Amino acid sequence: MIKKKEILDFYKNRKVLVTGSTGFKGAWLCLMLYMAGAEVYGYSLKPDDTQLLFGKIGLEDKIHQFYADIRDFDKLSAALNECKPEFVFHLAAQPLVVESYIHPRYTFDTNIMGTVNILECIRRSELEVSFLNVTTDKVYDNEEKDKQYKENDRLDGYDPYSNSKSCSELVTHSYKRSFFYDGGCFLSTARAGNVIGGGDYAKNRIIPDCVKAALGDKNIVIRNPYSVRPYQHVIEPLYTYLMIAANQYKNADISGNYNIGPDADDCQTTLKLVEIFCQAWGGGMKYTVSESTGPHEAGFLKLDCSHLKNVFGWKPVYSIKEAVYKTVEWNKRILGGESASEVCMSQIDDFYKIL
Repeated sequence: MIKKKEILDFYKNRKVLVTGSTGFKGAWLCLMLYMAGAEVYGYSLKPDDTQLLFGKIGLEDKIHQFYADIRDFDKLSAALNECKPEFVFHLAAQPLVVESYIHPRYTFDTNIMGTVNILECIRRSELEVSFLNVTTDKVYDNEEKDKQYKENDRLDGYDPYSNSKSCSELVTHSYKRSFFYDGGCFLSTARAGNVIGGGDYAKNRIIPDCVKAALGDKNIVIRNPYSVRPYQHVIEPLYTYLMIAANQYKNADISGNYNIGPDADDCQTTLKLVEIFCQAWGGGMKYTVSESTGPHEAGFLKLDCSHLKNVFGWKPVYSIKEAVYKTVEWNKRILGGESASEVCMSQIDDFYKIL
């Protein structure tokens, strides 16, 4: 097993492809790999007005970027064959529950066929690749009970986003058993909880909504105050993705499915998360509860991460309070005139120091 402090050195000078590189998590991951000395290739649509982090941290000057749709098999195949990666992190997706109710066909097409396309490109390339499919904690058939879901629990997400990610898991399993059973590509899936952190500008996410309210001197509006979620700082799962992919490259036997989330005590309600945010931001921030909850979203969700802990000796670095304070710190430092790239790299360094 590669030691925690050696994970970054492991990626130095290695070729890595990140799909969904212009997204919130994708941008942070590309920067982490860049800092590790990897040769990073990104594949994604051009960033829109909710994906400002990619530009703010200057990734176009730091990585090799392909702008194309994950559903475009020919362009994806050409990109893969050009960069010939040793590692592929598949993050490209339509990532929002509410949006999936508005555009279900696009969601299923992107999240399912996007996974088929990247795996088929790898299969045809005959490259030896360590592949990680980043899905979600919402892949499970959520019974809305006080239980922690394990990797062997039934997959059947409720809404189009969650269900499409369940299907993406099944696609990965099928390719693993059908085509990569004797090596060539080492595959794992990672089911991370709700991530928060600086640079998230997505619509209908609670922390971006909190930041917008703070900047506009308005009350925060909470849709589902008593929904319980496994919130965690964005660097937490991203480092874990790097850890899984590096180790399965060395030992294919550890490839599999992994939950990534906070300890049970840090799975908090949305209301508690907002209260921590208000405390961290200061200035008398207040919130109100909306009478309109919108389309169905899971009311209770916790992950059992014992498998990850047993295999890797892993444990969360930040508590929910520390994750929120880090997010507030990021935004206030940007408001104070620091560059987003400097703040992100500083927070990545802070994380590595306490591994």
